[in-house]
Amino acid sequence: MATIKVPAISSMATIKVPATVPSPAEDCDQLRKAFQGWGTNERLIISILAHRTAAQRRAIRATYAEAYGEELLKSLEDEISGDFERAVLLWTLDPADRDAQLANEALRGWDRSNRVLIEIACTRHSSELFDAKRAYHLRYKRSLEEDVAKYTTGDFRKLLIPLVSSYRYEGIEVSRKLAKSDAKMLYEKITEKAYSHEELIWIITTRSKAQLIATINHYKNEYGKSVIKDLKNDRKNEFVAALRAIVRCTCYPQKYLEKIIRLAIKGQTTDANSLTRVVTTRAEVDLKVIEATYYKKNNVPLEQAIKGETSGDHKKMLIALLGYDDA
Repeated sequence: MATIKVPAISSMATIKVPATVPSPAEDCDQLRKAFQGWGTNERLIISILAHRTAAQRRAIRATYAEAYGEELLKSLEDEISGDFERAVLLWTLDPADRDAQLANEALRGWDRSNRVLIEIACTRHSSELFDAKRAYHLRYKRSLEEDVAKYTTGDFRKLLIPLVSSYRYEGIEVSRKLAKSDAKMLYEKITEKAYSHEELIWIITTRSKAQLIATINHYKNEYGKSVIKDLKNDRKNEFVAALRAIVRCTCYPQKYLEKIIRLAIKGQTTDANSLTRVVTTRAEVDLKVIEATYYKKNNVPLEQAIKGETSGDHKKMLIALLGYDDA
């Protein structure tokens, strides 16, 4: 049996991939069998797709299309449904295509409390955001910026266009002089409640993560309170909430994403979409850190929390991406 050696996986990822895996052709053959017969073999689907990297899933999709003349995602749509379908389809997509789809869904269903676009723009590396924007252009025949302008208005448009347009520097270098002047600018505008001032927006949407952290640290040392706490003075203002989200999401992404999971689970009804989005987008990136943050914050293992709030094949898929199934 032909096998493929697995490349190294991030130490912060949760997915578990065997040391050697079947060839894409063999995986496709097994997936085709899962779709045939009287009922779909969901367990077999999970045992394959939840244990393959993005590159391996890409190869499976290409091989499946060549072998059977149909896109794998279409076959999956025909065979499974509900929250399980959503999790499998998001996971099977290339990361850039997935982000493009999530961004488009967020914009088409836009409201002022929507944070999905902020999450994508701030938790991805600059190159990943660039890839997502390219995928968006290919898929929807429009730029992401064009649709942000189409679906948002006023201050939100003023904020989100530079956010998705920015190519933040990823280095660790910091200018203390710039941190000091930026902190002063932020303090002045927040005090004046001039939240949509162009300089304030410019600082939080374009500065590198290291530079922005240096700025908010200087802000706290100089003015006695954190930027985020000062922005909480207008709790009912959705634009101010978006500013807080950008700062937290850029500077402390794992803490931000942990809160999304926590809020998705603790509500009267589980927010399956938010839970599924975070697990599927971070399982190959840093879900192990988010999982540890969740335990530290809630004193409950994330695996246990998900098992208690989800069910069926959706639960099995999420648990597999967390790395706790037996496949």
